[in-house]
Amino acid sequence: MSTQNGQSKEFPHSSPYVNFGTDAAHHGCDPDKWNFKPIVPPISLSTTFKQDYPGKPPLYDYSRAGNPTRTAFEECIAKLEGAKHCVATSSGLSATMLLVNTLKAGDHILCCDDVYGGTNRYFNRVVSNFDIEITMVDPTNLELLKKNLRPNTTMVWLETPTNPMLKICDMEEIVNIVNNKYDDEKKPIIVADNTFSTPYFQRPLELGTTCSINSVTKYINGHTDVVMGVISTNDNALYDKLAFLLMSIGPCPSPFDCYLALRGVRTLHLRMRQHEKNSLAVAKWLEKHPRVSKVIHPGLPSHPQHDLAKRQMKGFSGMCSFVIDGGKDEAVLFLQSLKIFALAESLGGYESLAELPSVMTHASVPPDQRKEIGISDSLIRLSVGIEEPEDLIADLDHAFRIVYKGK
Repeated sequence: MSTQNGQSKEFPHSSPYVNFGTDAAHHGCDPDKWNFKPIVPPISLSTTFKQDYPGKPPLYDYSRAGNPTRTAFEECIAKLEGAKHCVATSSGLSATMLLVNTLKAGDHILCCDDVYGGTNRYFNRVVSNFDIEITMVDPTNLELLKKNLRPNTTMVWLETPTNPMLKICDMEEIVNIVNNKYDDEKKPIIVADNTFSTPYFQRPLELGTTCSINSVTKYINGHTDVVMGVISTNDNALYDKLAFLLMSIGPCPSPFDCYLALRGVRTLHLRMRQHEKNSLAVAKWLEKHPRVSKVIHPGLPSHPQHDLAKRQMKGFSGMCSFVIDGGKDEAVLFLQSLKIFALAESLGGYESLAELPSVMTHASVPPDQRKEIGISDSLIRLSVGIEEPEDLIADLDHAFRIVYKGK
């Protein structure tokens, strides 16, 4: 079967990366790993493992340091991200914490201004207390980003697309800027939060970042029933540090959560195709609506970085933000009038969700920062699920009619 850019000519819906769907379905779960050859990996709940000789465990000794079910999940994600190594953690924020724990007092983190609200809160209200400086800049302004790199910058934190404004970080160019400024031994770790894209649509490591981080809670698990995180990297030294810190600090996921997340990732490629199809249908419909002043979706030609998104990404997830006419009252009534979209935080599950970032996911971001970024009380964020797109659009239309009835 001939392929071009990873796409099968015979099968236009094939995965954007060669063998992605096959790897997602099988990698990490070779039945021959176990002498009873299970097709589905077992959930290994044991916290400890028998040793034949003191201090010489056969493979695992204590489940915080390693677990067979966790290993299967980590192997699968590493394969999908194009990474040598993967470390699974108990949440997306615990993965962030693990990376920050590789730093020391006096270091500096250069971070996107528009990031997940929990990342902003953790950096500015927790990490900053430990004599680590945080600077947040617009990642689309490369000159500003370059200007804010310091001799003590040890981490550059990217999120692309960003949350909730869906800005696109030019990872390849940012990597070049960092590489040209620092010698190898002083080069900052470049982190890319890949949660909104997943490795199905984007592989940051192939663009030169040091590691790729995902909130597994979102698209990778995809079923809104697991809280987990994951870090993927090709850097051997960084992996050794992260493995040590995971064992020493302890934010490891449970075997059962690893089992559920591994089950979820098996259908990642199928779900992401539908998320993309549905979100584009919704975004195009919203763009024509007279009560919507702005629609933000990287797949729309109206997105200011649409061309960059097409070069850097293989497709687009279910995320879409838009600005509704009016203010908070109209936005609240709109959200309360939805029937299929649930008014809830989080994203990336099979179900469609809607939220008001200014008072929900990004409420902890200071008001002046929210204003500068563009997170107003009329900005609504959608996580478009895998339902029928016609039903989702009808639901949105119903809510609009209630809000603007008689107006």
